[in-house]
Amino acid sequence: MVVALPPVHPGEVLRDEFLGPLDLSAGTLARKLNVPRTRIERLVAEQTAMTPDTALRLARFFDMSPQFWMNLQTSYDLKIGAAAKAKELEAISVMPRT
Repeated sequence: MVVALPPVHPGEVLRDEFLGPLDLSAGTLARKLNVPRTRIERLVAEQTAMTPDTALRLARFFDMSPQFWMNLQTSYDLKIGAAAKAKELEAISVMPRT
C-alpha cells in the first residue's frame, strides 16, 4: 500500500525545523539575509512561495544547498497541482510503449 504524504510548504520547514529550534524570529532572519522582514514572515506563514533568491540566501546562511529549498517548493507545487488537476490528468491517455 502506497501512502501519499501531504504537501509540505517550504515555509513550514523553515519555521518548524530552523527558526523554532534556533529561537530565531522571522525579522532577525530577514535582517541577517538582508531581505524585507515581510518576505520571511509571508514565507513562514505559507502565504508565498520560495524564490531562487531566498533559497540562495537561506542556503548561504544555514550552510546548505539552495537545491534543498527549491526542491521543497517544487515538491509542494507538484502535489498541489496534481490534486487540483486530478480529474483533468486522469482523462489523459497514457502513450503506449513499444
